[in-house]
Amino acid sequence: MAFRDYRSGGERVYTEMEWWTRIRLEVLREEASKGGILRREGISWETLKKILSHSEPPGYRMTEARSKPKIGPYVERIVQIIETDKDLPKKQRHTAKRIYERIKELGYQGKYTQVKEAVRQIKRLKQEVFMPLIHRPGEAQVDFGYALASVGGDLRKVVFFVMALPYSDAFFVMVFERECTESYWEGHVRAFEYFDGVPNRISYDNSKVLVSKIIGFHERKLTDGFLQLQSHYLFREHFCRVGRPNEKGVVEGLVKFTRLHFLVPVPQVRDLEEQADFLALPAAPFDACRKQPSQANSLSFVRFDDNDYSVPVAYAHHDMVAKGYVDRVVLCYQEKVVAEHRRFWGKEGVFFDYRHYLPLLERKPGSLDHALPLADLNLPQCFETLRRRLVMEQDKEGDGIREFIKVLRLLEDHPMAKLSQAVDKALGIRAHSRDAICQFLIPRPSWRQTTFLLDGREHLRRVKVAAPQISAYRTLLSHGGGS
Repeated sequence: MAFRDYRSGGERVYTEMEWWTRIRLEVLREEASKGGILRREGISWETLKKILSHSEPPGYRMTEARSKPKIGPYVERIVQIIETDKDLPKKQRHTAKRIYERIKELGYQGKYTQVKEAVRQIKRLKQEVFMPLIHRPGEAQVDFGYALASVGGDLRKVVFFVMALPYSDAFFVMVFERECTESYWEGHVRAFEYFDGVPNRISYDNSKVLVSKIIGFHERKLTDGFLQLQSHYLFREHFCRVGRPNEKGVVEGLVKFTRLHFLVPVPQVRDLEEQADFLALPAAPFDACRKQPSQANSLSFVRFDDNDYSVPVAYAHHDMVAKGYVDRVVLCYQEKVVAEHRRFWGKEGVFFDYRHYLPLLERKPGSLDHALPLADLNLPQCFETLRRRLVMEQDKEGDGIREFIKVLRLLEDHPMAKLSQAVDKALGIRAHSRDAICQFLIPRPSWRQTTFLLDGREHLRRVKVAAPQISAYRTLLSHGGGS
């Protein structure tokens, strides 16, 4: 946008922010009249009012989301198509364009852009959310990767063996002609020599070289080749569930590892000796933060300034805005603050609030003992006693753990000390359910010495209910009132 500087007689092209700030300075410092600015800039009175009331261009803002009556009746059909596609090869799944063509056959009269947006939203909500896992010392992950290589002038596919130690981020890589028992053996031998030791637990995919039969979630019939290797080195094995390579995500991501670099600190300076000559403070304080659009990943982390900060798992895969202040990082979704962390000025830090992951535990109870956000929670002894009793009392396997997780979820609304007292009281009377423990979290004065109490209806406490008369019920039966 061009702005003529009459004081110098020249003309210069300013950015929108420069132009916006210059007008605010001239009018609010009373260096130019509003009418003069309107004539000079050729803008409307409404535009000038917006400039004077906002310290920066607010951009276009919708007061509410646009309604989409045309696409609405077809959303359920789109969901069905996407769900059916999950069982098909990726190259044979529907694109948004193909879905658009199919629902047009059903009578859809809207535009392709609405279908494309609906598909994007549905797929985002269907994306998996993962629990960050503990990586203990002495544990390793193994995988094979594939790549093209020119070997002696011959371009062909080769495989490379990778063993990673997630605790220290150390890893070993070796290239082989193909994936087979010999390459697995040689890869392990060379990796153990490189690390100068043998990991006590190693995680694997369900490769046919290692597994001859999958029996259940974690039970496998192992090949003789693998058993020979394990018998020699005496490490424990762990095989990922079928279709769940994220259980060894460190080694999976080694070849795709990338790093972002953003570091722009926001300085603030104030000299109180000049306060007499200061301008008056604006009605609203300046939001002294650096704003960075981002997206919460599958681990419910938002990346900001080379560090990861957690948000509640309900916001995984959602677009977020990270606001970096000098002392904290505030994470927002559609202008709503959903999480806040103390700012870390180093790099590659990971910071989470364990409460953000408690809802995910109910869907993934098996991750309770390996959930990284809960690793340093240090629950009081009474919780361990409660867990042990629940597991012993429940008939169905896993129900005790699920009930224990429901108790942990009370930490979302109650401090640790208060919940610990409630658990202690419940253990004393052997009432172990989440609902029983909740009774001890209710302030006692709200129900002491009263039989009936409703806010705003205290007069109902005077209502007297007569004792039931069995004879009246018998009379009803004798007149055909029941059968």
